[in-house]
Amino acid sequence: MFQNIEKFTLLGYAHVIPFGFDHILFIISIYFLSNTLKSIVKQCAAFTVAHSITLGLSAAGFVATQSAIIEPLIAFSILITALQNIVKTPNIKYSLLIVFIFGLIHGLGFASALKETGMLQNNFLLSLISFNLGVELAQITIIMALYIFITKQFAHKSWYSNRIVLPISSVIACIAVYWTIERILAA
Repeated sequence: MFQNIEKFTLLGYAHVIPFGFDHILFIISIYFLSNTLKSIVKQCAAFTVAHSITLGLSAAGFVATQSAIIEPLIAFSILITALQNIVKTPNIKYSLLIVFIFGLIHGLGFASALKETGMLQNNFLLSLISFNLGVELAQITIIMALYIFITKQFAHKSWYSNRIVLPISSVIACIAVYWTIERILAA
């Protein structure tokens, strides 16, 4: 039983770090929506709740997933979140709603990845919780790395937004445009 917990936790972690480059870029975009740890935690919590809902519903078979639809939507969600950083959407409640909605979409992507392993057949609930735990640990790793190496060091600088947030968000937006087009054409 503990081997399954460890296996699924590691699978969830690896789904984000190192294999979930799209998820990493989404978390970075969410992170840059604010430079206060409290707001960042709220946004990531909204994302976690949302993707947990659809991950569970989809993995249980209540919601069908189609990669041809979900994958372009995931790329588009990264684009929209990065653009929020560029145009500086000031309303945190609006950002929370957007992050929650996109979390629902990302949860469907997680479910597709988890279903492909075929590992949900035994100990469904334990496997699902362990996988989600791994995803959350990976998200925390990304958030803490960003906080320690970027925000804590530079957020108080007058040039923080112009030299860090805007360029990084612009690169993420460009990658997301490419992925969106690529994934639509691949469908």
